Parts: sequence; structure tokens; C-alpha cells
Amino acid sequence: MAQMGVGEGKSIGEWFGPNTVAQVLKKLALFDEWNSLAVYVSMDNTVVIEDIKKMCCILPLSADTAGESPPSSLNASNRSKSTSAGWPAWKPLLLIVPLRLGINQINPVYVDAFKECFKMPQSLGALGGKPNNAYYFIGFLGDELIFLDPHTTQTFVDTEENGTVDDQTFHCLQSPQRMNILNLDPSVALGFFCKEEKDFDSWCSLVQKEILKENLRMFELVQKHPSHWPPFIPPAKPEVTTTGAEFIDSTEQLEEFDLEEDFEILSV
Repeated sequence: MAQMGVGEGKSIGEWFGPNTVAQVLKKLALFDEWNSLAVYVSMDNTVVIEDIKKMCCILPLSADTAGESPPSSLNASNRSKSTSAGWPAWKPLLLIVPLRLGINQINPVYVDAFKECFKMPQSLGALGGKPNNAYYFIGFLGDELIFLDPHTTQTFVDTEENGTVDDQTFHCLQSPQRMNILNLDPSVALGFFCKEEKDFDSWCSLVQKEILKENLRMFELVQKHPSHWPPFIPPAKPEVTTTGAEFIDSTEQLEEFDLEEDFEILSV
């Protein structure tokens, strides 16, 4: 992630904001050849249904269906036959919505909508925190957010001779913590996962019902790609021309950083 962050204007050792993390994850997913995950990062607080459908619906090549148009929507019966029949197959979707919910602190008008997102079955939680503290928020209790601190070093685990793995350090060793939602930095990123197209359609319905009802909307959900935006091009595997390693020639250069401000000191 640090190396890919160089392409987002972040040198090795710099803090990543939620939006930068989202952009880096979108690029890194293209290098995971073992999965077919589609990563969509919203722009200008707007989620475009048309663009997501274009990215996630894949039309298998089939001589029998050449020249035919796919159905406008897939119901439960023909979705299961999509691959064999040549109709679009759905790529699992990781939807990330970076947001700015205030200037210096979160605006209270967004609190209810923010909490509603955690109730959605597609929710993966949220990235955010407060100055010099990055957290992973997984839910809420009243006006307090429940979060995990991902900055916990773990012991390296290698596969044992019999193929088993001691996965004790794969799990959270610290209890979830809580913080008042108004103490949250206004820069956040919401995460959602839609394994199938019906999950995404359900998410859209929930957003229209719970999020778009507010006078001051947290984000927008539109059907068509805005005409004043550049054309949408599904992301493709980028050509990596740098690893970022050339930005630090030796460990002596690390001494130029003010550790207390530029790095988080991890307790081992």
C-alpha cells in the first residue's frame, strides 16, 4: 500500500487519508489475479448506478448469443443461468464512498444518516479516526462508535509441516473500543460489499429510503452518469513504473522525519 500510494502523491512514510486508502485499494485489487473483485470509489460524493453496472456486469463471450442484447435486468431464475446462457455475470463489488462530513469536525446533521449505514446488511464499516489516529469503525451504540485499532503488530505465522496454521494472531487481540461520534474527524470512507447484483439493488433501495430522505444529504445516488463528468472507464491494471523505493535511498533519510508527527509509534 505504501508503494502504490506514491502514485497518489504520498511519499513513503506519509499518512494516508480515507480517500487515498480507497484509491490505493482500487488499484491494488487489479493485481489480485486470484479474485474477481470490482472496486468502485465514488467521486464528488456521488454514486452512479450506471457506472457500477457497467463495471460489474460481464458479458461472457458466446457464439450462441453473438449480436444479442442482454436483458435489462436479471431476475432470480435467469441470474443462475447467466454464465451458461451468455447473459451478464456479476463481479462481486466493493463499494467505497469517501466523504467529508464537515469542515473541522463532523456536522451533527449527518449523524443519523451515518449510523444508518452501519445497519445495512451490505455494510463493511467505515475508515476514519481523529488526528494522528486511524481506526476501523464497525458499528455504533447510542452516540458512540465502536472501532478497532488496526495498528497492532502481530507475530509472523508460517505454514506448519502438516499444512495447518496457528491463526491466533490472525484475530483481534484487543477488545473493541468506543468514541463519541462527534469526536470523529469529518474525513471518512464508508465501505459496502455486494456479492450479487440483487445485493447492490437492495443497497440502492436502502439508500433511497434512509439516506436520500434527509434535507442535507450525506451523499447522492444517481442512475445516469453525469453529462459534465468525463466518460466512465472501468479500471484496468495500471503500468507500475515505480515502487517508491527510490524515495528513500538509506535508513539515514528516515531520521529527517519528526517521528511524533509523521509516524505513529507502534507498541510491540
